[in-house]
Amino acid sequence: MKKRMKIVAGILLAGMIPAASAAASAEETSYTYNYDYWGDVQYSPDLYTVSKVFTSTELGLDVKMNNPGGLYVYNDLIYICDCGNNRIIELKRNSPEDLEVVRIIDSFEGVKEKNTFSNPTDIAISEEGCMFIADQGNARILKLDKDLNYLMQFDKPVDNTLDPAVAFQPKKIVIDTADRVYCIATGINKGLIKYEADGTFSGFVGATKVTYDWMDYIWKRLATQEQRAQMESFVPTEYDNIYMDYEGFIYAVTGAVTGADLRSGAADAVRKLNLMGNDILVRNGEWGMYGDLYVNGSGGGYEGPSYFTDVTVMEDDIFVCLDKNRGRLFGYDDQGRMVFAFGGNGNMDGYFRRPEAVEHIGHELYVLDAQDCAITTFVPTEFGNLVYSAVDLFDQGKYKESGETWEKVKAQNGNYDLAYIGIGRALLRQKQYKEAMEYFEVKYDAENYSKAYKQYRKQWVEDHIVWIIVVLLAVFLIPMLIGKIRSLKHEIDTDEFFELQKQNQN
Repeated sequence: MKKRMKIVAGILLAGMIPAASAAASAEETSYTYNYDYWGDVQYSPDLYTVSKVFTSTELGLDVKMNNPGGLYVYNDLIYICDCGNNRIIELKRNSPEDLEVVRIIDSFEGVKEKNTFSNPTDIAISEEGCMFIADQGNARILKLDKDLNYLMQFDKPVDNTLDPAVAFQPKKIVIDTADRVYCIATGINKGLIKYEADGTFSGFVGATKVTYDWMDYIWKRLATQEQRAQMESFVPTEYDNIYMDYEGFIYAVTGAVTGADLRSGAADAVRKLNLMGNDILVRNGEWGMYGDLYVNGSGGGYEGPSYFTDVTVMEDDIFVCLDKNRGRLFGYDDQGRMVFAFGGNGNMDGYFRRPEAVEHIGHELYVLDAQDCAITTFVPTEFGNLVYSAVDLFDQGKYKESGETWEKVKAQNGNYDLAYIGIGRALLRQKQYKEAMEYFEVKYDAENYSKAYKQYRKQWVEDHIVWIIVVLLAVFLIPMLIGKIRSLKHEIDTDEFFELQKQNQN
């Protein structure tokens, strides 16, 4: 109830959430924010700053990009799927301010027919350097070697549950270390299509939960066959994009769900799938991982919930979701707590008109805008580097150093909940349970507070075990001793009474 009331009340504050505006002041230095325990918007020092915006002209392309739709990073190489021009652009990252065109990939060798692309929507590269390309217009997924020689292709899966009339349109792909392919295909909502390395279709994995309204469900049960045929079916939702992290887990995002379903937990905007297709994403944050909490009248007139169109995952398990509705980036940690939110719709640096894809190199972020046909590179600020350093130190087991770094973060932003929680977690690992409890209490972190309290109680018992035993013994032995004394006294008194009676009779 508290959260719902805060969300309703927060709509009045929605205009405070930063958004692109032609009247934006040049003196504005921060557009980063977060949400506190109560769901209030808390502005923050920027974690990222724009390094450079690369347009077709900046990249020196003879043919300008046309409706680019995919972005992929392989070591220091960045690949852009230039869908409208039926080609893939390979860039080398020399620095965040220097992206160099290496080659334009628009054809391949090894086949006589269809050796060009038609609307290539995504690309993935194996450890051996083989390229997997979602060639959507040609209804196939290609596998090429590093010299662009044809190796094989993956076609529409043969499955009795699929409508034969549905065309195979692979949209997004990822590959694992064994060269198994996981694919999102337009019009197929059974989950991810899984292919073995030899091209064999091996099933669907990770289908989304089916959501529906109970009144619609009841009405559908009571309706006639003709009425049911006209109703919308309760089917899983298609994913919009996928990303495979360094551990082989697949992060999948979807924006085709309602705000009500997101807030109630009936649907998920982002999921983390294991090899079995089960969602194992940790959700310990106070708020769900679905972007903006307040969706009415904010974002420069853009209504509705955030629409996650892409996701990328860093090696410290912080993942960044791209909202194409309001042009924002939302970062979450491995516990499901929001790390940052920034961006907006507009034509200024750091804002977007139709953001389509996000990638990362280290902690740098690269965002592809399909309408502006440009890549914006973001680099962490001093504040952002402090946050990442605190997270990395904790992951390395350097808890004292992590806590000290979180203290520096807190000094720059006293409203940053993660700083307090980070200090508390560092103290918890250092067995300073009472101090950790104080930090968790400040930010209403009930789960971590319970962990700290449990350990503090155990530690207190161990430290006072002698006194506890003494007290327990005293509680049980003293009444027994008093009872024994009274019993002996009673026996003595009774014996004296009968002795006196005998003497009187004699």
